[in-house]
Amino acid sequence: MKLHNIQGYIQQIYLVEYSDKLLLLDGASRADVGVILRFIRNELGRPITDLKTVVVTHMHPDHAGAAHRLRSITGCNVVASHSDTAWYSGLDGLLMHLADVMLALWMAMRMGKAKKNLWYSKVLKPDLMLTDEQTIPNFDDWRVIETPGHTDRDISVYNAKESIVYVADLMVEVKKRLVAPFPVFYPNQYRKSVERIYDLNVDTLLLAHKGQANFTYEAKTHLLNTAPRRPVTHWRVVKIKLKKLTRSIFLRH
Repeated sequence: MKLHNIQGYIQQIYLVEYSDKLLLLDGASRADVGVILRFIRNELGRPITDLKTVVVTHMHPDHAGAAHRLRSITGCNVVASHSDTAWYSGLDGLLMHLADVMLALWMAMRMGKAKKNLWYSKVLKPDLMLTDEQTIPNFDDWRVIETPGHTDRDISVYNAKESIVYVADLMVEVKKRLVAPFPVFYPNQYRKSVERIYDLNVDTLLLAHKGQANFTYEAKTHLLNTAPRRPVTHWRVVKIKLKKLTRSIFLRH
């Protein structure tokens, strides 16, 4: 097994190579489709049909945006967590989807990246939905670990034999410290997810942003001490800003 770390549009892309197949640990963004296919063809010298499975850890633009397109081009399977409803469902879901795409574009701008089309379907249609501890078909050394908190359906991808876990956006690195991501919809579940990953005691912990991290006890303690204890979501941030704006207007008058 070889693990390749590819620089994506706004996140790291992790491609696992075997002699007869390839596994993508997350669904990347729409802007990454060409990057992934060129890497397979040019760097690995392999046909793109060797990509057999794409995991989608959650529905944000840089984790699900390339999945459907890659399936249509390569014939790969798309694997996601089991859920009875779409993450971006209803009017709130539509607005949140728009906000998340705009947030991804804003992040790209801050990184100095050229503007690209990140639009993707707000409804994922996976070939297979897995539950906690289930192995990924045809890749039996990898299994999914349910790690909700960032959203209600986040999963991490774990290889016990190689002592590797990819945690997607469960944590991010800011100023060389691990902190909670934005948003955190379910803070209690988030804390349990962090503890669960720590208890795996892996040699290699991979983040979607910034690559490999050193997840020491001190890093975990800082992460949990600074993580929100109430939901921090798009709507709560908007409400707080509106309250501050309203208060400032009244104070002026």
